Amino acid sequence: GHSGTHIDALRHQACDMTLYKGVKVEDVERADGFREYGAETMKPLLGRGVLLDVAGWKKVDSLPPNYSIGADELDACAKAQGTAVREGDVLLVRTGYARYWNEEATYLTAAGVSKSANIWAADRKVRAVGADNMAWDAMEDKDPVTNMALFGHVHLLVTNGIHIIENLNLDELAAAGHHEF
Repeated sequence: GHSGTHIDALRHQACDMTLYKGVKVEDVERADGFREYGAETMKPLLGRGVLLDVAGWKKVDSLPPNYSIGADELDACAKAQGTAVREGDVLLVRTGYARYWNEEATYLTAAGVSKSANIWAADRKVRAVGADNMAWDAMEDKDPVTNMALFGHVHLLVTNGIHIIENLNLDELAAAGHHEF
């Protein structure tokens, strides 16, 4: 399922068997898919894109393995780039790990977005988020409050209805200096 760039539909994640807006999994799941929240039900993502090149801002080719990007870093990167993240934007975060796509063991240790950064993105009411890693989230983070891994998958998809785009190649966009498009 993670063999290339893709978007997580809202049915991708549940919390306590409940999807976005309180929809119960048992009410919409069927043998051939879901009656609600599948990718086929998504509206097109046409709008402003924002790239926060965290690796570039930190002046490294890629962030350290399993690095967890905090809200303070997203905010500082945005300010350094002169880029505001606004309601309705598609927020993309570059970790520098696209370069390791063909090196599976390294790619799977990619940096990702922390709990605080997921809350930061949701608070800005972005329409979708995406990164050049496999899971958007920092894979080894575990929320001490909920004991949950992949906090962003629940906070963004289930709580806020924000889609997640994974396995992006953002290197050319960053190299060209495009932070808003």
